[in-house]
Amino acid sequence: MTIVQRSIEADLDPGYLSPARAIEFPTSGGRTAHALYYAPNNRDFQAPPGERPPLLVVSHGGPTAAAGSALNLGFQFWTSRGVAVVDVNYGGSTGYGRAYRERLKGTWGITDVDDCVNAARHLSDQGLVDPARLAIRGGSAGGYTTLAALTFRDVFAAGASYYGVADLEGLAKETHKFESRYLDGLIGPYPEARDRYLERSPVHHTDRLSTPMIIFQGLEDKVVPPSQAEAMVAALERKRVPHAYLPFEGEQHGFRRAENIKRSLDAELSFYGQILGFAPADPIAPVPIKHARPR
Repeated sequence: MTIVQRSIEADLDPGYLSPARAIEFPTSGGRTAHALYYAPNNRDFQAPPGERPPLLVVSHGGPTAAAGSALNLGFQFWTSRGVAVVDVNYGGSTGYGRAYRERLKGTWGITDVDDCVNAARHLSDQGLVDPARLAIRGGSAGGYTTLAALTFRDVFAAGASYYGVADLEGLAKETHKFESRYLDGLIGPYPEARDRYLERSPVHHTDRLSTPMIIFQGLEDKVVPPSQAEAMVAALERKRVPHAYLPFEGEQHGFRRAENIKRSLDAELSFYGQILGFAPADPIAPVPIKHARPR
């Protein structure tokens, strides 16, 4: 056999890796939802007796895509640093049959948020994670789920949005042609269902904001323009909610430059450490948090 090219050159020590474990958990309406759980794992460290780890809930993009169990080094970044991860295949995700996929029809911003919240509650009830240190993150459509969870629910202690949708009406008006009618099935036809778009848009309910969050945005993003992130940052500033905002020149919808990916992960880790009360072992520069509250 001749190896032409490897997808990754690094030799990975299994002592630092956390395999995905498929879980099912109860969610709203007496239904069951699905996720992939990654326990913290680092052969060089052991948590203090009785201490449960923070949990990072991941809401995937799409939103009618799916989380997979293939090696995700981004998740290993967290689990090797003592943070549990749950990658939620909320209702609407592919891979679980048509009925499961259709759960999201007309309910984007409700079903996905419910399932992310209930995944965190399930793992907390199982004694696997610390209920006081629950965080949520996502990008694009997952960023919308993240912003909605942080705005409309009181479950998470922190969150991170990567180029997330804050204004559904703005998305319906401004997004690229390929997905121009995507929201009709997820929310309702626009403008006929305009009230529903406004009701589920975090940017129109900023009076409810109270959870610290960090926001990342590419300044050349044509799918979710920077104005959406900037509107959320302005609302956080008005309410003096602890927050950080990292805009990246030259980045579009999804970061591609290695230095920006590294900077965003380091900043996110620093943010969680400051908000949730742990000190990262990594020698990283702390991200400045506006209106930070003393612990």
